[in-house]
Amino acid sequence: MAAKPRIKVPKKASAGDIITIKTLISHKMESGQRKDKEGKVIPRKIINKFTCEFNGNSVFSCDIDPAISANPYFEFKAKVNEAGTFKFTWVDDDGSVIEAEKEITIS
Repeated sequence: MAAKPRIKVPKKASAGDIITIKTLISHKMESGQRKDKEGKVIPRKIINKFTCEFNGNSVFSCDIDPAISANPYFEFKAKVNEAGTFKFTWVDDDGSVIEAEKEITIS
């Protein structure tokens, strides 16, 4: 299964700042089109959805197709008007969910 995700969110910002958020999660992302040494198809196993919420409100969300590379990396911007918590969620084909949180304060 996927390893612990790596996330970069500034610890502090001023109200109204637009910040850059970076995430990376280790995952092999098997497309379901390759075969093993015995010629059997290796089942598809990809992270198929990624979401980011801030204080319960959606900031970024995407559905992921098999063409995504291994270890998917996302970089996006968000405007912060208040202190709070970013919640990141990755959903795998097998139904497993990887979640992480990062807090930000307003100075």
